[in-house]
Order: sequence, then structure tokens, then C-alpha cells
Amino acid sequence: MPISRTRKTRPLPVPAPPQRRRFRRRLLAWYRRHGRDLPWRNTTDPYHILVSEVMLQQTQVDRVLPKYREWLKKYPSLGALAAAPEQEVTDTWYPLGYNIRPQRLQTIARESVSQYGGQLPADEATLRSFKGIGAYTAGAIRSFAFRQRAAILDTNVARVLFRVFVAAGDPKSHAMKRHLWTVSEALVPARHVFDFNQALMDLGAMVCVARHPRCPVCPMAKSCRSFPFSPEKS
Repeated sequence: MPISRTRKTRPLPVPAPPQRRRFRRRLLAWYRRHGRDLPWRNTTDPYHILVSEVMLQQTQVDRVLPKYREWLKKYPSLGALAAAPEQEVTDTWYPLGYNIRPQRLQTIARESVSQYGGQLPADEATLRSFKGIGAYTAGAIRSFAFRQRAAILDTNVARVLFRVFVAAGDPKSHAMKRHLWTVSEALVPARHVFDFNQALMDLGAMVCVARHPRCPVCPMAKSCRSFPFSPEKS
């Protein structure tokens, strides 16, 4: 009886150190010229950064900007949010939608007050113990608020990394997402983590967009596996 053999899939390669250095250098140079000036980039308050990250989930920046300012004026701290009436919090969130988000924010605030002295912790395990804080949000808080070397992977970042370093396979598969996390972790520099992660998000939001990416002005065009872009590659 013949023995069936399962063909093992080769692991996808992670960018080599020279590629990583080149990518970081080009990305940071681009960001210094073109990075967006956003209010949550001018603070290291973990709560303020948490609010921005939750608001930006499935919501455009231009819709978030006025609500972010209004929210922090009304609830300037985790303690203020924890003490607020629940219906008031939901009403304040309007019209951003996805009303589970303000509820989760308030739950995080109350847990922070009861267990952590009204402060968000800095370590990944504790951050991810909060319901509503996943791998991406924990990485964002750690890198943006605490300046730790932490990777991020949201929709924009995943699209950039897939196009630049992979360009083949299903970008939405679980295996690909795990690989892109590995790539993101490998790319994070020891210094300038804040700028690097913000730059990744800006590149995906402004240049390497889902439809009709602006390849001619992309700083990664010369080394991008998807250049010139075709819909079949993404």
C-alpha cells in the first residue's frame, strides 16, 4: 500500500537585516517630509492614545478628530471616564457608531481605576488582559505612549508589508497574518519606534492605499515585490 506524503509548505522568508535597514531608512526619511500632524501624536498619555486607537477602529481620521477633542475635554482621564454615567458615555460617542467601543473604553477605565490606580499598565500581558485591547492596540500603546520596541499590524500596515515583502498568497489568511506579524516584529527598530510605527500607518493610509496606490511616489517602489501594482497581487 503506497505511503502518502504530505508536502510541507516552506515558511515565508523574513526580510534580511540589509533589507530591514533599507526599509527603515527610506520610511523614516519619507515620514519626516510627509507625516501627518495629528493631535494624538503630540502626547504620551496612554489614555489619550487608547482613546484615539479605539476611535480610529473602522472610522476615518477626519471623523475622529473633532470627537477626540470633545471626548478628552469631557473625560480627561481614566478616572473621569470610569465615573461617568454609561448612557452619557454612549451619547457622547455619537455619531461614531459601533457603540460597543465606548462601552469597552469605560470598562477599561473602571478596571484601571480599581486595579491599577487609574493608570494603564505598560506591559503587553496586562494590557491584553483588558477586554477590547488586542495585539495591535497593545502594541500601539506600548510604542506610542511608553516608547517601547513593539510591533503593530492594522489593516494599513498589513497591506504595506504584504505588498512590499510578500506579494503572493492570500493576504487575509491566518497564516499570512501570522507571517506579517513576524515581519512587523523584525522591522521595528531599536530607536525611533514611535516615528517608525506612525510612518507605517501613514504610508498605508496615504500612499499604499487599497485601491489605486500611488506607486510612483512611494519610497519603497524600487524594492517592492508588488511594483508595478496590479490588483491580482493584493
